[in-house]
Amino acid sequence: MINKLYVHIETETDPVHNLAVENILLENVEEGSCILYLWQNRKTVVIGKNQNLWAQCRPEILEYEGGKAVRRLSGGGAVYHDMGNLNFTFLTHKTDYDTAKQTDVVLKAVSELGIKAEKTGRNDLTTADGRKFSGHAYYKSGSNCYHHGTIMVDVDSDALSRYLTVSADKLKGKGVDSVRSRVVNLVQLVPEITIDSLKAAMINAFESVYGMKSEMLPDGFIDNEKTAEKMAFFASDSFRLGSNMSFDLTAKKRFGWGGVEISLAVTGGVVNDAVCYSDAMRGDVLSQVADAIKGCRFEAASLSENICNIPTDEEGKSILADIAGMLREEII
Repeated sequence: MINKLYVHIETETDPVHNLAVENILLENVEEGSCILYLWQNRKTVVIGKNQNLWAQCRPEILEYEGGKAVRRLSGGGAVYHDMGNLNFTFLTHKTDYDTAKQTDVVLKAVSELGIKAEKTGRNDLTTADGRKFSGHAYYKSGSNCYHHGTIMVDVDSDALSRYLTVSADKLKGKGVDSVRSRVVNLVQLVPEITIDSLKAAMINAFESVYGMKSEMLPDGFIDNEKTAEKMAFFASDSFRLGSNMSFDLTAKKRFGWGGVEISLAVTGGVVNDAVCYSDAMRGDVLSQVADAIKGCRFEAASLSENICNIPTDEEGKSILADIAGMLREEII
């Protein structure tokens, strides 16, 4: 039975840091208590535990423009976070874990701000006209659990579409693909809503639903050394890119010198196999492309560098530049 409520409002906006803090809270929440963690990420795509990063977003563009792509511990689909979005996490011991009650907190909070909403499907909250403004996901580790999600207040919808949308015929993903729903920002319904007013409403609703006052998480609950250790895990390529996540990409194009088709097999963000087909006369150049990119990181810059560094004459360099450009277009 819950007899203690804690609130932690995070001021850091780095997703790696915030996922690390969430994990620490999960490991340390005590039986009989519930922690409400409120946090924001700046320009971030967060994918589910079992998703293929490249099938869900355009990491090359996102990172070039100063954003980050990260993987969370829970399942579910890819989401875009910016400073117009508020993230929440409820963390409890398994004996106190109640997703219906936790969801009621969110529904009560938005109701307090003038939004009539309901839970639909397995993990979405929608407005009266059926538009989604909040998606939820769940995770259990040992005896502790969390329920987290997003609340779209004033998210940049153009950025959301720009970073999350990838041509369906580019990748044959072996991860889980998410289904994008029709979404709405809460400011479209109640223009005066702000992130701060939503935070206050969430805390009020938290106390109302559980029938007791909350207090801020004590200083020292989140250990800095442990945070750094967790951040290293969430930032690691093995977790972020998915060491077992694989997919295939095929790119083809016809140039003045001939046609070319390249197929890549990628696992854990690394090209583990490649083939190059072409009807070009310069077979001496084309025959080196596949070997040059095997073992290469699946990044436009790395692939381009390896291809363009193949030793050849000026005509060959022009061909290689065309191929590098073709792959860059496919990845970005």
